[in-house]
Amino acid sequence: MTDAHPHSRTDRLAWVAGSDAPEKSVINLGFMALTDSASLIVAATQGFAQPYGLTLNLQRQASWATLRDKLISGELDAAQGLYGLLYAVHLGIGGTPPVDMAVLMGLAQNGQSINLSQPLQARGVTSSEALRAHVHQSSAKLTFAQTFPTGTHAMWLNYWLASQGIHPLEDVNSVVVPPSQMVAHLQAGRIDGFCAGEPWGAQAIGEQQGFTLATSQSIWPDHPEKVLGCTRAFVEEYPNTARALVMAVLEASRFIDESEENKRSSAQLICGSDYVDAPLNSLLPRFLGQYEDGNGHAWLDQQPLRFFGNGEVNMPYLSDGLWFMTQFRRWGLLRSDPDYLAVAQQVQQLELYRQAASQLGIAIPATAMRSSTLIDGKLWDGSDPAGYARSFALHALSDARQTLVSR
Repeated sequence: MTDAHPHSRTDRLAWVAGSDAPEKSVINLGFMALTDSASLIVAATQGFAQPYGLTLNLQRQASWATLRDKLISGELDAAQGLYGLLYAVHLGIGGTPPVDMAVLMGLAQNGQSINLSQPLQARGVTSSEALRAHVHQSSAKLTFAQTFPTGTHAMWLNYWLASQGIHPLEDVNSVVVPPSQMVAHLQAGRIDGFCAGEPWGAQAIGEQQGFTLATSQSIWPDHPEKVLGCTRAFVEEYPNTARALVMAVLEASRFIDESEENKRSSAQLICGSDYVDAPLNSLLPRFLGQYEDGNGHAWLDQQPLRFFGNGEVNMPYLSDGLWFMTQFRRWGLLRSDPDYLAVAQQVQQLELYRQAASQLGIAIPATAMRSSTLIDGKLWDGSDPAGYARSFALHALSDARQTLVSR
């Protein structure tokens, strides 16, 4: 992969001159061994950051908890983040004191999956109906892994299980495992299934350790996934740096999605040992939207992992941040309703994103609220987050009993 790309334009340099020059030129940028870290890796290594006066020092992290702690301490300036991780820190839930956080932009949509073990497959537990029957008839609880207690994968797993009539807090056990360790845990029989990002679902299939039961895009088409995050203090101290970082990553995102050739070269780059460290044949097909479930089905997904989508992926929609807070409330992670909109407006860096996107001629969605219909038929549009959080047939009271409530 070369550093020549179609968006090298001299007019960008005017943006970083004089009073707009980045206050900090070297950025310690955290990422995880996941396919959807691609835009950060491409931005750092393929010449997208230098025109903005930035050097991006990539630092792979072993777990989301480690990444969180380094982000809070300032050891990392910015990082690939889980929506739910950043909001949990901001709200002071999940074991850390509250720290004001910032979502600079979206990095990806779609591309996660819920996977079950080969022993379950051998017993014929290969559909949601069979899983529900197994869970309700077996005396031993299944154990599912997700990647962080408040993260996207925990929320996708909870949402999907509940939509299938399985209570995620009552009917199964849940444990936290770093994404790159999921397949090893499956193979060792420590877990019965997991929800994580790619390439680990494909890797489970490739090693014949499991199969994909549901994709995250089947739960919520074009759902928000990883984001570029930092502390609010970083944005306030280094606003030009933050904007320049968004512009560099936006250009890299646009480059990846521009052509199949660019997707292939990006996949080849990130599968290397310094980055995702996984076989290209586990990473590339789902990068291209080519799916197989390990259970005899193959398809070209209509909502594949995407990094740009004409800017639709990258907008830090208020409604996306709001949704994760509704799920915290639904599952008892928040004991009372926050001021949903006020919190989202603090975290989502809409103005900074709009400045960066407009300078690059990238379309900016007309509204910071978007609407979607999820797998259970419920419409989410951000208009009544408190009501939405209470509206589910399966949820948990926000007290120590974690009681199942049916409405």
